[in-house]
Amino acid sequence: MTGGTSSKCDSKLDRDNDEDIRGQFWTIYEREAGHHVEEFLEKHKSDMDIVLIFSGLFSAVSTTFIVSLQSRLSPDETETTNALLKLLIHTLNSTAFDGQDLDLPQWNGPGTTEIWIQCLMYASLSTSLVAALGAVLGKQWLGHFVRSGRGPIDARGRLRQQKMDGLQTWYFSAVLEALPLLIQISLLLFGIAL
Repeated sequence: MTGGTSSKCDSKLDRDNDEDIRGQFWTIYEREAGHHVEEFLEKHKSDMDIVLIFSGLFSAVSTTFIVSLQSRLSPDETETTNALLKLLIHTLNSTAFDGQDLDLPQWNGPGTTEIWIQCLMYASLSTSLVAALGAVLGKQWLGHFVRSGRGPIDARGRLRQQKMDGLQTWYFSAVLEALPLLIQISLLLFGIAL
């Protein structure tokens, strides 16, 4: 009987000891992972904030240029209106504008240079907007990463590790580090267009 009681006590002590070791492990893991996650979040959040601010401002500037250059892609409405008014007046009074050419101005479409400039401007704007989209998605992913939920410390630790593994599988850091490169490409395209 004593041998049976002794083995039950030993197995209970072993179980308690295992739970203590697991608890210590997850406590240490939580502390160490917390430091790593704080550094990770601080670096990427500040990078994404910079990308968002710069791409927002740059998109506004490039949109202004695009709108101002848009008129080169269509015929001059003032010139067409003036020609139509002259033609109307001449129809009402045949002596008006004697000896002047009353034909409508011919327009054969925008020149190749204007088309290239517009293409580069739109490519620049699109690249800047893609960078902004990437930064917004990155901030959302980090927000999801931070939320660890509730439950025992070991379940939270496993969930955090799964999320970190997912970020590494999808090359999260590399994608976020490419966003400033997109902004630089956008600036280059804009500079070429000017």
